[in-house]
Amino acid sequence: MSEVEMSVEKHVFEADVAKLLHLMVHSVYSDKNVFLRELISNAADACEKLRYEAIVAPELLGSDPAPRITLTLDEENARLIVEDNGIGMSRDELVESLGTIARSGTRAFMERIEAAQGKDGAQLIGQFGVGFYSAFMVADNVDVVSRRAGTDKAWHWASDGKGSYTVSAVELADAPARGTRITLHLMDDAKNYTSRWTVERIVKDQSGHVPVPISIVEKPGAEPAQVADGTALWTKQKSDISKEDYADFYRGVAGQYDEPALTVHFRAEGRHEYTALAFVPGSKPFDLFDPDRKGRMKLYVKRVFITDEAELLPRYLRFVRGLVDTADLPLNVSREMIQESPLLASIRKGLTNRVLTSIEKLAESDPDTFAKLWDNFGSVIKEGIYEDFERRNQLLALSRFRTTAADDKPRALNDYVKAMKDGQTAIYYLTGDNLAQLQASPQLEGFRARGMEVLLLTDPVDSFWVTTAPDFEGKPFKSITQGTADLAGIAKEDGASATEPEAAASVTEFVSFARTTLGEAVSDVRASDRLTESAVCLVAPEHGPDRQLQKMLQGAGRIDSAAKPVLEINPGHQLIAALAACPAEDKTFREDAVKLLLDQARVLDGDKPEDPRAFAERLSRVFDRALKG
Repeated sequence: MSEVEMSVEKHVFEADVAKLLHLMVHSVYSDKNVFLRELISNAADACEKLRYEAIVAPELLGSDPAPRITLTLDEENARLIVEDNGIGMSRDELVESLGTIARSGTRAFMERIEAAQGKDGAQLIGQFGVGFYSAFMVADNVDVVSRRAGTDKAWHWASDGKGSYTVSAVELADAPARGTRITLHLMDDAKNYTSRWTVERIVKDQSGHVPVPISIVEKPGAEPAQVADGTALWTKQKSDISKEDYADFYRGVAGQYDEPALTVHFRAEGRHEYTALAFVPGSKPFDLFDPDRKGRMKLYVKRVFITDEAELLPRYLRFVRGLVDTADLPLNVSREMIQESPLLASIRKGLTNRVLTSIEKLAESDPDTFAKLWDNFGSVIKEGIYEDFERRNQLLALSRFRTTAADDKPRALNDYVKAMKDGQTAIYYLTGDNLAQLQASPQLEGFRARGMEVLLLTDPVDSFWVTTAPDFEGKPFKSITQGTADLAGIAKEDGASATEPEAAASVTEFVSFARTTLGEAVSDVRASDRLTESAVCLVAPEHGPDRQLQKMLQGAGRIDSAAKPVLEINPGHQLIAALAACPAEDKTFREDAVKLLLDQARVLDGDKPEDPRAFAERLSRVFDRALKG
């Protein structure tokens, strides 16, 4: 019996491995695919350790200086083999690293480096000692054969993950020339990990940018095919990256086939260091307004994918695609669930600021591209005005709006404020479901007559942010469908007096009669200074939500019923003058006329008569009277 055959040692795990493995498999990891990421991460660490030690001992590299990771698929025997040519492990290191959960050789190695030269040593990924054990989620037995660089002995570690493991010497001919080979004997429900398509997809999604090339051998004896070249685009200097490189990478990370409208690539240095590469898509994703949709920014730690569920950007920037790569983000034991930490908050703040600043610069340097970006994502960005108090002014300045003064293209609030009329103290807006309906609204008439610009807001979020944004450059936002119009001090463009002539006594009496007739159907009836062409319109009371927000809240069940509207009557309208001149004795006709005016106002406001049958009966009586002369 040879010395190698006699050297088998059986060990019991130093920790309660069965309990910890059960906890890890069922609680720590929610996706079995991460086992491959963990093994590749360990392999990349081993190559980095060799690179570092070879600085002072170059002979460790021998005739094989280039690092590599090879994945061999063995469908016939239901095996997956992960092999690297890194530093390898001695017998003691196998026992130390793989015999006790949560004891990481990587952690110990980093402590040595940091003690010697600070934190700028090797680019090591693994920080915890449980990553290797994720292999038991898919394998009922795991064999590890390793040979440490510069030694002439190789060792075999084997376990079923249920309480014990064995360590034995192995013939050099059966071991890698240097490094570690891990063989996973796959469970029946994990045999899909011998499929090249499956494994290649996982590698590209989760580990395509580790600093070591990765190859796949489709079956034992086949030639290796490289699936990752060991370089990460975001680590290169921007001057070395072409527009086409960025576009190709964007399509891969975003899963889209268009060109990015904006690329944001930067490295943050100082107290927290990280690299970010973010893209604003050139077209609108189909699920942009899905309420369950999360952001699509991926988080990497030292080029190893961790998660795409970390909140790296606020929800109103959920259309941004890309990634953040950091070396010092605190992680939990699984490296899958991200802990809330000051660093994560710092990354979120810095990335958000850079994305918004880049969009602002795009608006200045390339208005046409920005216009397309705003057309695609403006309705989402405006959610930030409602949600992000800290950046509200910045988002207001960035936003663009359709207005009565510029039907062809959206306008910035800066331009609106510059064009305000003498005596105008507020930024006026009108909310509704569609642009055509707003442009035909009677509430606009008095503003048009004075050449006053009104924002035409058609996105659902518009009804909400205007209630939380107190002002822009000191000018408050005011709905033209709420309260009084306050137009008396602003001159009309045709040279007519700014102040409306006093209504005739008969019209004043008719307004009073209408108020009495309508009773609790409205909160008030009054003469209007906002109407110049229409006879009537509805507005909301001074306090509370405007007309559109009331409808939205009522439709969503947030309020039982809308507040009673105010009916405004145009005292200069020919119809109103004629009705006011009708004799008081014709009370039934006057009551029908007043109620028809209210229904007319409802229709102009996008609603329908409250009682269609009563509306039809009143209309018939009015027609009969007209026919009888």
